[in-house]
Amino acid sequence: MKKIHIKYISPLLLAILLAVGIDAQTLSQAKGAPPKGKTVKVEPSYAWSISEPLGLHYESTIDTLFLNYHKESIPSHQSNAWATTGNFGASGQNQIFFDRKATSDFFFEDAIESWLPSVSTQRYYNTRIPMTLISHTTGGNKYSNQDRTKVTFSGNVGKQLQLGAAMDYIYSKGSYNYQADKNFRWGLFGSYIGDRYELQTFFNSYNYTGKENGGIIDDLYITDPASVQGGESKVDNKSIPTNLTASHSKLSGLEFYMNHSYNVGHYRYQRDSVTDTIVGRTYIPVTRFIWTSDFKRVKHTFLNQNASEDALWHENTYLNLAGTDESTRYWRLRNTIGISLLEGFNKYAKFGFAVYGTHEMRHFKQVTDTVSGKELPEGLQPLPVQVDASANQQLFWVGGQLTKQKGSILTYGATAQFGVLGDVAGDIDVEGNINTRFRLFGDTVSLKAYGYFKNLAPPYLLKKFISNHYAWNNDFSKVQRFRVGGILELPWIHTKFNVGYETLNNYVYFNSEALPQQASTAVHVFHACLTNHLGFGIFNWDNEVNYQTSSSDEILPLPKFAIFSNLYLKFKVARVLDVQIGVDCNYYTKYYAPNYSPATMVFYNQREMECGNFAFADVYANFKLKKARFFVMYSHANKGLVGGKNYFSIPHYPLNPGRFQFGISVDFVN
Repeated sequence: MKKIHIKYISPLLLAILLAVGIDAQTLSQAKGAPPKGKTVKVEPSYAWSISEPLGLHYESTIDTLFLNYHKESIPSHQSNAWATTGNFGASGQNQIFFDRKATSDFFFEDAIESWLPSVSTQRYYNTRIPMTLISHTTGGNKYSNQDRTKVTFSGNVGKQLQLGAAMDYIYSKGSYNYQADKNFRWGLFGSYIGDRYELQTFFNSYNYTGKENGGIIDDLYITDPASVQGGESKVDNKSIPTNLTASHSKLSGLEFYMNHSYNVGHYRYQRDSVTDTIVGRTYIPVTRFIWTSDFKRVKHTFLNQNASEDALWHENTYLNLAGTDESTRYWRLRNTIGISLLEGFNKYAKFGFAVYGTHEMRHFKQVTDTVSGKELPEGLQPLPVQVDASANQQLFWVGGQLTKQKGSILTYGATAQFGVLGDVAGDIDVEGNINTRFRLFGDTVSLKAYGYFKNLAPPYLLKKFISNHYAWNNDFSKVQRFRVGGILELPWIHTKFNVGYETLNNYVYFNSEALPQQASTAVHVFHACLTNHLGFGIFNWDNEVNYQTSSSDEILPLPKFAIFSNLYLKFKVARVLDVQIGVDCNYYTKYYAPNYSPATMVFYNQREMECGNFAFADVYANFKLKKARFFVMYSHANKGLVGGKNYFSIPHYPLNPGRFQFGISVDFVN
């Protein structure tokens, strides 16, 4: 796992060449740029992302902020309550339910979703001057090192066309044995923003390989090592025996996305008040025609080369006693056609309105049933269900969208989508939000209400699945979800409140046997989050407190409290060096955390062990000097001192022990 495979070399070289090889002078002297030797005022760079299904633009950020830069390198800081197998880049699940995404069409991806590219996380840039962001973080020793290298390049060719490339490579050996993982992803992206025609597009590819150790055999190696080591209290983490030694999960995928739009409108001319001559013109779009095309292909492979471990670890073995080497494949092609009346094309158009239709083809290829109808060898269990190895879906939705993105007092957005063909016939997906601002105590208060109602068919693979160790054929009803909530921001006391409530009917979860099951009773979830910043001079204290409760702990177990606190000093040295020095701490209460199934990469319910009630603290220093930012940190600094030794976020998977970590990121403006 230490070497980059030859198939990665081409995209890696492409990213590097784009990052350092494009001549800045050529780009800066594109059409409309001044001659060499002349100086002009350069417009500030900015970034945006787009939303599905019609590609609405939303303001995003360029990743150059130095505050809390160190947090990116800690696996358990993906959320204030993160259930994880422990290693950086490995499987995890958000235990803040209001932040957890629904099960996707290809559930294997969900466990590493936070490390993968997507339509919602893809950024587009307008930099005028070519921009290259390069970062590298590292930590641990030669036996447990954790490395990540990221490169992002973006450059404009004229005012309208932008091209970019990105690369992200994670390689982490892990603090415990048979835990290493690597994730290499690369992509190309671009945009064209003209008066009439607009395009946002990207191509992303990723390859993930992770060793699966099944957790450690005895938790006492962490909680009381002397009791299992003949009185020796110091433990070599790499020597702790694990349940699996020859298992791997692999995910490889690609996505090609295009969002086209053509605007129909008219020009508004500006005239000189003295000479009455035309001095400029602005194109006013009235109607927009939209076509979005999205192709995605993914493959999951589970491999266990140790036959005895494979059979012993899994409760059932259906197809092969000589170990497991199996793959599940999925692809989909989604096309959306829409027409939109744009907000603001005249003084009476206070909102935008759009209608659209979406067609999607899906294909699933699973393991072939090779044993049904034959005499089973001793040790194999008969398959409990029959599932076709190949399946196709033809799906169609119609929908509408109402938006108001402009205005300082009131903005809102609502999308309604209805399934009319295939398994999604009868589906309803309605969501929306409304935002307002008003003056109070001399400052601007922001108030947002949000909500949705969903009546959706469960994903195909939750209904029909076959593999060597798991098989099911379920006739699930549609899942109904109703959520309402509100967010209040009080800027003068740097405080934000977020309160929400959700009801789930026919909720599908993975039960104690790691099989999907549909709840027969409704589940109710209440969530409240308080975020606050206190500052006095160079002293700062940030806090976030989450409270959540589930009406059925056996169906949907959640930690009731999850707290993140960050106490730090922030100041400048010699007016050029920004410094943040502090200590942060993460804590959540005990609950029956989910267990993890390596063969399917899913988190499932268990009632044997509670996790939580421990603190995970970091001592850090972040710096920024002009275009460079860097950090030094000792993560899990409280290990063995305060906060307890029971630092398992899920059963039998301990978090990383204390370690030094470093990182640097440089913004090369050509």
